[in-house]
Amino acid sequence: MTPTSPPGTPTPTPPPGTPTPAPAPVPSAAPGGPAPAVRPVRSLLVANRGEIARRIFRTARAMGITCVAVYSDPDATSPHVAEADLAVRLPGAAPGATYLRPDLVLEAALATGADAVHPGYGFLSENGDFARRVLDAGLLWVGPSPEAIDLMGSKVASKDLMRTAGVATLPSVTLTDGTLPSDAEVAALGFPLLIKASAGGGGRGMRIVTAPADLADAVDSARREAASAFGDGTVFLERYLTAPRHIEVQVLADAHGATVALFERECSIQRRHQKIIEEAPSTAVSPELRARLSAAAVRAAEAVGYVNAGTVEFVVDTDGEPYFLEMNTRLQVEHPVTEAVTGLDLVRLQLTVAAGHPLPPEVADAVAAGPRGHAVEARLYAEDPAAGWLPSTGTLHRFDVGGLPGLRVDSGFVAGDEVSPHYDPMLAKVIAQAPTRDEAVSLLARSLATARIHGVRTNRDLLVRTLRHPSFAAGDTDTGFLDRHDLALLAAPLAEPAAVRRHALAAALVAQRHRRDTAPVQPGLPSGWRNNPSALQEAVAERPDGDGTITVGYRFDRTGTDLAALELDGAPWVGVTVGDVGPGSASVTEGGVTYRYRVDRVGGTAYVDGPDGSSALVDVERFPVPGSRRAAGAAVAPMPGSVVRVAVAVGDEVEHGGTLVVLEAMKMEHTVHAATSGTVSTVAVAEGDQVESGQVLVIVDTPGDAP
Repeated sequence: MTPTSPPGTPTPTPPPGTPTPAPAPVPSAAPGGPAPAVRPVRSLLVANRGEIARRIFRTARAMGITCVAVYSDPDATSPHVAEADLAVRLPGAAPGATYLRPDLVLEAALATGADAVHPGYGFLSENGDFARRVLDAGLLWVGPSPEAIDLMGSKVASKDLMRTAGVATLPSVTLTDGTLPSDAEVAALGFPLLIKASAGGGGRGMRIVTAPADLADAVDSARREAASAFGDGTVFLERYLTAPRHIEVQVLADAHGATVALFERECSIQRRHQKIIEEAPSTAVSPELRARLSAAAVRAAEAVGYVNAGTVEFVVDTDGEPYFLEMNTRLQVEHPVTEAVTGLDLVRLQLTVAAGHPLPPEVADAVAAGPRGHAVEARLYAEDPAAGWLPSTGTLHRFDVGGLPGLRVDSGFVAGDEVSPHYDPMLAKVIAQAPTRDEAVSLLARSLATARIHGVRTNRDLLVRTLRHPSFAAGDTDTGFLDRHDLALLAAPLAEPAAVRRHALAAALVAQRHRRDTAPVQPGLPSGWRNNPSALQEAVAERPDGDGTITVGYRFDRTGTDLAALELDGAPWVGVTVGDVGPGSASVTEGGVTYRYRVDRVGGTAYVDGPDGSSALVDVERFPVPGSRRAAGAAVAPMPGSVVRVAVAVGDEVEHGGTLVVLEAMKMEHTVHAATSGTVSTVAVAEGDQVESGQVLVIVDTPGDAP
């Protein structure tokens, strides 16, 4: 079989200024040459964790393949370990000591008798040396050749190759050995410009720079993050398009010379240069543009003799011109939307190609048929969009997502799991498929809005507001969507202030019901019953937005079933009635509308979920322990992590919003800013320190502070 583009793909016309194409590239297998030997996969080690390990195991089990897991100490009880047939411990917690250790992972494969290794995505998936070691050990590598990984894993080298192959790229400047670009190089790119890590992706090592004064610090920060995440601090500068579409094409190639493109995915909704909503097909891609993108993607894959599944990423400018960004030599996080619109199992195809089989006929059939319906995927993260996308750690007390027809949930977590600071904070990928885009988007938004997720902050409400935004519904999306439509509004809780008040009432009444049911004496006696019938019971909780407290006062009649009085923040609360109150539920009627709430209590926090949103209401301590309050002006660690930079010293004058400390956690850098202007009186940490959530880092005294 000879290399092919999708049926009906016309010969593309290169954009103006594209270099003359080089001679035809060498295909992955010479036409007429010997066919590769077929080696069935019997036992598969997945060199990864969490969601992607579980997803690969799902297909492998269906193919009769033994599943082998590796795990770090924090992942010892992870679902991916429980679902594997065999599991090998990688001692330690940090990725550099566990999942990024090729020697330990390969030892695990050999010790368990695995005959193939699938890298998933991230970690070692784009490490050519690891792929080479797997092959040298006589095992099958479920991915492209080490040479293809090395070449396409360097964004700098891959851009050079694509120019030679006739694929348009954006102008760029590479920086090595701690250098900075010359004024002439910067002028040629112009501002804004984008700093990118040559060796990785996922938004790590990426910075947008809008002014010359910010360039040096941004380059240093990007280098540190890239070196930490990928072991290579090489970065390059690239012309930044302010409002492009991010479009990628799924490619699939076998060792018999066939290369196909499985349509496009749009990934324009991004935060910190990392995708959070993806869909297929794209509303911006016409049949003509699809043909151009597919042909360019196939040409890119053929240029390196690519075999297995990969993704060629483009930005498309406002004139509809595509430019090559990079090629990801692995399975993508968003591959489920392609599976949904093609009906193909990409992991199964990866395994069959790795075993030496040609692409099966259903691949050509899927390409000829075109995309079927529409699919949309949202990445659910444990993070707080309103606080600079700060990751959130803790215990997932409840994790109920999905359950509706047409919905797929890929997750590495179940209720009771701990969200660790050591790894990426993605909790799940939620994918909706339907005949039309409107239906798929509505299904996904409803599924997320009704999910019950307790114990960590998430980006759930932002995802729902984005999916329901009129511009998103119209397909008017680009990489600047979140900024253009006011992130603060998109990140606002779905629960409006009136809903939060009802949530607080429901939480108070369910707690009262629990106290009554568990009372050791006279269980039927209303909780808090007093001889003085005028006294009200009070429940005080912190508002979810951190803006003060909310106080619900109530009194039941002597039957204990009907409310005799109700107050909100000390004033009569009229127009509200209460229906059934059960052990974990309550109905509240306001304005003629009845809301049914489900309430879970964990320690001093009540989690309330209803049709008007969700709230986590924390009980207010009426009698705090003396000395437990932090000093005014104290900047604390928002999560566990390591200190990579201390920007101030004792005696320094700082302005509100100034940088105090830079932490690294969940594979990203996070800046701790001054909450007030003043003088630094205490610096409690040093570079390299490990800190816990809530630990005081720096104290800034304001002019009015007492000595």
